Amino acid sequence: MTATPAGAIHPSNDPITHALENQFGLADRVVDEATLANSVARFRERGITLPTFAELADPSRIDPARVGDADPQGPDARNLWRVHWYNDLAGNRVDVPQHVVLPPSLTGIESPIIVVFGDRFPMITAHKVLPAYTCLAPRIVTGQFDPTRHRAIWPSTGNYARGGIAISRIMASRGVAILPAGMSQERFDWLDRWCENPAEDVIRTVGTESNVKEIYDACNLLAQDPGNFVLNQFCEFGNHLGHYEVTGRALGHVFETVRAASGRDLRLAAFTSATGSAGTIAAGDRLKDDYGARIVAAEALECPTMLENGFGEHNIQGIGDKHIPLIHNVMNTDVVVAVSDRATDQLYAMFNSEDGLGYLADRRGVPRQVLDTLRHFGLSSVCNVLASISTAKELGFGPDDAIITVATDGAAMYPSEYSKISARDFGGGFTNLDAAQVWGEHLANVTTAHTLELTERDRSRIFNLGYYTWVEQQGTPFELFEGRRHQSFWTGLRHYLPVWDEMIADFNARVAAG
Repeated sequence: MTATPAGAIHPSNDPITHALENQFGLADRVVDEATLANSVARFRERGITLPTFAELADPSRIDPARVGDADPQGPDARNLWRVHWYNDLAGNRVDVPQHVVLPPSLTGIESPIIVVFGDRFPMITAHKVLPAYTCLAPRIVTGQFDPTRHRAIWPSTGNYARGGIAISRIMASRGVAILPAGMSQERFDWLDRWCENPAEDVIRTVGTESNVKEIYDACNLLAQDPGNFVLNQFCEFGNHLGHYEVTGRALGHVFETVRAASGRDLRLAAFTSATGSAGTIAAGDRLKDDYGARIVAAEALECPTMLENGFGEHNIQGIGDKHIPLIHNVMNTDVVVAVSDRATDQLYAMFNSEDGLGYLADRRGVPRQVLDTLRHFGLSSVCNVLASISTAKELGFGPDDAIITVATDGAAMYPSEYSKISARDFGGGFTNLDAAQVWGEHLANVTTAHTLELTERDRSRIFNLGYYTWVEQQGTPFELFEGRRHQSFWTGLRHYLPVWDEMIADFNARVAAG
């Protein structure tokens, strides 16, 4: 059994830590030795080993033999060792995460926007497979999740559920995806291929991207069965910690590489992320610690929850809304930007149309090597770019102020959405004239009207908005909810990272010992 680290408070002595372990599964010790033994036996039988957080943050520490000849898009347990940012599209390891620096000819601003590609991740071609792993792996090695008897329940609006199904399958357990029925058809097509029994293991809730509460309701119903183990990304602190450690370090490496290549003394001025589950935005905590970067949270203008405590429905698939995730470090967030799904829909269409790309090349002078990367931008990726542009304008950033963001998935996840957008907005096609109109409306003069630099009062307002969801609806102890207001809570969470890595190493040793 791994001891509680020096300086940590044991769950029995502190109400917040007690709630973290007992309600949210955030343990730094073996909770159930029998459950752990079952996992060791199952993993030994299937030949499965687990990477540490440190190895995923720095894959140069991983022996290439761990991956071998595993198909990066197949259900092979060796793909656990690819759950990091350092892959190319073929699944080969690269020295620096692949990225593009968007030029002024595309963005209309002098500040370089660095976009790191998430569709290089294995199995689901989206970065949400990372938090699926960083949520489940600690539950395995602390003896909470038993792959021989538990079903892993993965609630999301798409990519996290897919990531969860992939991770469950290659970690020798059964997964269940919960997502709104109105999400892109490509998500469901993928689930049909990966789930052993899609009729039972894909639960379609009411609505679309905006209907997160309905997902929670389905989770609460399933949780009544002790055989179901809900891994709710919106309150799984492993999601926050995984992105802080793995994504934060990877993005820092990309920035250092871009700065060195630029020949200028670039500063990392901001990190932009659509909030979704508020997992990815935790990388901003790391980038603020290391570079002083401002943290920019993006959301849909059609449902401006942080900006205006709003409501509504939108199509920026992957970012959620209508509530503040429990794992969002709101009091460390600096800027909120609301982006219209009309802009993300139409720019997505432009970026995936020959006439659209031709217009950008011929009329706007966007380099071909940049245009060739735009197919790796999904809907939320376009949102992140627009929020970055608006932030640079609002805060007066100049040519030496770099902004970094992520393309969480690529256009391959949305062909069915392209057809809908094209039929609705462009008469079934997309012409050069359409491209000029889209450029003029959505890129030529990106607005700052829905961009807010947060004061302390603004942060408190947004923080308080989470009370109804988490305390009144979901039963989170008030002490834990309120404790998140202070940065000491978030820095204190980081003590779990080296403990979990030690426990993963111990787990692997036990698997090998058999």
